[in-house]
Amino acid sequence: MTNNRDSQGSASPRVSKPVGQRLVEAGLLTESQLDLALREQKRSGGFLGQVVVALGFVNEEDVTAVLADEHNVDMVVVKDIEISPDILDLVSYDTAKHHRVIPLSREDGLLTVVFADALDVVAQDMVERESKHTIKVVTAPEAQILEAIERNYSRTSSINDTIEQVLSGDSLDYSDEESPMVRLVDQIFATSIKCKATDIHLQPEERNMRIRLRVDGILREEIVIPKVIQSAVLARVKLLANLDITEKRVPQDGRIRFTFGSGYVDLRVSTLPTNHGESIVMRILDGGAVQLSLGELGFSPTDLSRIEQAISHPYGMVLVTGPTGSGKTTTLYTALGTIDRKARSIFTLEDPIEYTLPLIRQTQVQSEVGMDFAAGLRALLRQDPDVILVGEIRDAETAELATRAALTGHLVFSTLHTNSAVGVIPRLIDMGIDRYLLPSALVGIVGQRLLRKLCPVCRKEVDGPDPLLQDGELTPEAGSSHWEAVGCDACNGQGYSGRIAVYEVLLLDESFHDVILEGGVEAKMVELAKASGMTSMFDDGIDKAKQGSTTVTEVLRVLR
Repeated sequence: MTNNRDSQGSASPRVSKPVGQRLVEAGLLTESQLDLALREQKRSGGFLGQVVVALGFVNEEDVTAVLADEHNVDMVVVKDIEISPDILDLVSYDTAKHHRVIPLSREDGLLTVVFADALDVVAQDMVERESKHTIKVVTAPEAQILEAIERNYSRTSSINDTIEQVLSGDSLDYSDEESPMVRLVDQIFATSIKCKATDIHLQPEERNMRIRLRVDGILREEIVIPKVIQSAVLARVKLLANLDITEKRVPQDGRIRFTFGSGYVDLRVSTLPTNHGESIVMRILDGGAVQLSLGELGFSPTDLSRIEQAISHPYGMVLVTGPTGSGKTTTLYTALGTIDRKARSIFTLEDPIEYTLPLIRQTQVQSEVGMDFAAGLRALLRQDPDVILVGEIRDAETAELATRAALTGHLVFSTLHTNSAVGVIPRLIDMGIDRYLLPSALVGIVGQRLLRKLCPVCRKEVDGPDPLLQDGELTPEAGSSHWEAVGCDACNGQGYSGRIAVYEVLLLDESFHDVILEGGVEAKMVELAKASGMTSMFDDGIDKAKQGSTTVTEVLRVLR
């Protein structure tokens, strides 16, 4: 990222004003924030642009845009871009990583290169000498460039090539950071992250070990590892997760922090002894902050209005329900991000901490030392909180404490495992919560699932209603059309790329009071929920299928 040391003035005659003053004039920074950043820069050193980003005052994209405009350099977006191997061959990985650059394209002998620091003439000279091309300088945020470097250069060296290097060598050393074995495990992690997998399965079998990735909720086989290097791969993973490498008889749990681009990704590791060796499953957790808004999560306009109404309450309990991996944590954290964090005291209690948000105090559950959800929640309530996020309500004590907190002036967010939003009410009663407390404590309940999203490149619109609807309880609309998955290179032949959420948002009002107190059956509560305006997840899914976001087949697969 191009920056100038503000306290020392301009580092180039082309810069007319210090970077801090330009950010203030652009409305991205206040004078008081600039003063604080200058003091921090004087204390810790570094560039002012990096300091204001680290303090959370300005994001890196805005700093880069201001500097690009000042230096009359084009700013480009390299996030998720795929660069030709022929172009990548012009600049080595080591040069790209060291100078934070990546070649982008070539036209008429002119090589366009993206620089984090558009005024770094040393890097420009190096790239020109190495590539043997005249270069055109453009810029992008440093984080985007580093991520693009890792993603694109790793394609030029395949996992199969690295396996061949391991097999042709004399050693299966998994502790030497320069060894092919270490590079192989790193490539497995990087490939999984690039594929946007949520889980990595290392599955030992009699003659080999399969590596399978869960992408868009579906497991698919990616790599087959020869049996002879299985032990070394598993030992490397256990070493990174700080597990006992010699212990292969009992399950173990650990965590890996893997550097990817300019950031990191956490992997939650679980081992399990099997008859062909230890099975290892790693859940990939994004270590960065949630950047979404509620409007980007896929709520319909009606459901968006209802969830905003629920989280605007000064106190009460908002619960999100759904199976593991249905995006509950993302929904909760995005909702949490809408709250004024400067004016309200916010705490979270999680297992594990999946996302990081500024100005929020987060606590990791440590059950092995007695710090479970119930004990943690009791401690949090003595910390003068306004808003509390409890990762999951797992037992009666946690449910009781969360309910009491919601009744005593706290806004409580949490998750619960039930099949529907309405199912939360009888579930809490089964956990021992007094019926008379629920109408006052519960503000809103969100039920959700994740469906595979149609690939926007190859999806196909077909005349006529989907025949699957004719076999169901819905009546197809006359003259309507439906969408089908096809499959192309962009989606690896799957027909789907990414996932989209479907929701049902239940707001509890006075009509639920008597039904809950009288022990009404769940079917009666469903009728009340629909009467109060709740759209079911199934209906939300069908609406999104009609819009071309997913298919009726996918809706039925997940929700029926």
